[in-house]
Amino acid sequence: MAQFNYKARRRSGELVEGVLEAGDRAAAVVQVERLGVIPVSVVQAKGSAKPAKNASAGSPSGRAAAAEASKAGLSRIFARGPKRPGLKELAMYTLQLANLLRAGMPLTMALRSMESLSSKGIPGEASRQLKQDVTEGRSLSDAMARQNHIFPDLVINMVRAGEQSGALEEVLRRQAAHFDRFAEVQSKFKSAMIYPAVVCVVGGALVLFFMTVMLPKFMTLFDNTKIELPAMTKMLIAISSFLSGYWWALLLAGGGAVAAFRRYRASKAGRETLDRLAMRLPVIGKVVRLNLFGQFARTLSTLLQNGVPVLQALRITEQVMPNVVIQEAIARTREAVTDGKTLAQPLAKSRLFPQLMIDLIKIGEETGDVPAALSNVADTYENDLNVGLTAMTNLIQPVIIVAIAFVVGFMLLGVMSAMFKITESISTR
Repeated sequence: MAQFNYKARRRSGELVEGVLEAGDRAAAVVQVERLGVIPVSVVQAKGSAKPAKNASAGSPSGRAAAAEASKAGLSRIFARGPKRPGLKELAMYTLQLANLLRAGMPLTMALRSMESLSSKGIPGEASRQLKQDVTEGRSLSDAMARQNHIFPDLVINMVRAGEQSGALEEVLRRQAAHFDRFAEVQSKFKSAMIYPAVVCVVGGALVLFFMTVMLPKFMTLFDNTKIELPAMTKMLIAISSFLSGYWWALLLAGGGAVAAFRRYRASKAGRETLDRLAMRLPVIGKVVRLNLFGQFARTLSTLLQNGVPVLQALRITEQVMPNVVIQEAIARTREAVTDGKTLAQPLAKSRLFPQLMIDLIKIGEETGDVPAALSNVADTYENDLNVGLTAMTNLIQPVIIVAIAFVVGFMLLGVMSAMFKITESISTR
């Protein structure tokens, strides 16, 4: 047994020190955690007996351990890096951590329990690394910052604000609610687009099947009649022949168009143009604007409510927004606030944000409660977004059905007009 000097902090932040005996440092850390405090440093006392070493490398157990370590090293080398988690994964993770802290667990023990909560975005190894960093004396926010490929700036800064205010559990719960709310909005938007997408795919497949499989069989019949076909039928035959003979050219052209679009979308000018266009489109543009305004207000409100300074909150909100035009407006707002202006003035000057939002923020500044004003703004636009999604779906569905019906009707009319002409020629003989 060896003696270890430890330093730890109570949940209130008070620093405590002491000495204990343990077989090794890991066992000493566990003993400190059982005291209900957060370990800051655990160091073996000078002159104390050294803890027993593991089996030597030459022994069978040592060779087995070396082999396992080698396999682990190779797996780390060739394993793919963790993917950035989705909103649902972040919500579940932060809520679970908040529940463990509310149950009275020390942070390190809570993170140890979180190791079993693995998802496609937040593997158990992430919690294991967080626990190790916190055990070595780092704060949770600093430990998350070391894994910024998993935890976004929004999470890191809110956790840091919660640590500084002593309300980490409450902040984690607010984060979970924040991510759940955005995940619900995304789900509604995707659900609204499922039916139109399915109708387009099925309708396009039927049209392609008719033009490439069914129409060539009618063409054989038309060729045997030796009569002059109507112009509409000739047009259908020409389209069918092109699709059947030059399908590879269409695939190449489609692939080239997609590649060119993605390249243009990746450029600064292209992204700005497309983002601005998305906000101005009829019907869809209104939904896009409502989503952006609600996301801006909700994110900024959540950050300010949790004690993040306004300039830092604006910077994080700017990074979170998916629209370049809104990002630039927020950047100009942040510069103006740095110069001493209020939040409402530069937002109004951008002429992107609606007057209702500006007025509510101005009232919040006058009453000294901007986060609550922004929360009201977010609630308003999220409710309007639900209505807008319903209206967009109800409008897009009949438009798509009418368009497909027009195409199908054109094809049937082209075939039937030829059949009528053939029947007419036979009856006149």
